[in-house]
Amino acid sequence: MIISNKSLNTFSSMLSKMNDEILCNVLKATILKKLKRRGKWGHAHTSFDKLTSGIPKHLRGLAKKVAEELIKEGLLLAKPTSYGLEVSLNPRRKAEIDRIIEEYLR
Repeated sequence: MIISNKSLNTFSSMLSKMNDEILCNVLKATILKKLKRRGKWGHAHTSFDKLTSGIPKHLRGLAKKVAEELIKEGLLLAKPTSYGLEVSLNPRRKAEIDRIIEEYLR
């Protein structure tokens, strides 16, 4: 079977997108697990800037984007303050948060 360059490029592009999606899901679960381990539910907040500590430096930009997605999805609650954005886990979405952590960080 002969594979054309176009087919190979398409496959490579699909594989790259899958890897990016998997990486985003792992980062999402990592952020949620970190906040859960620290007990940051509801009114117990932490700085948005601290979410990426402990994540490799080359992934921190992507991790911030993922954290912003978590806020949009309602898994993280955002609280603007005079000293910066604070976030916490949404206690109403506990089951979904636990499922995400279990699914991507077994």
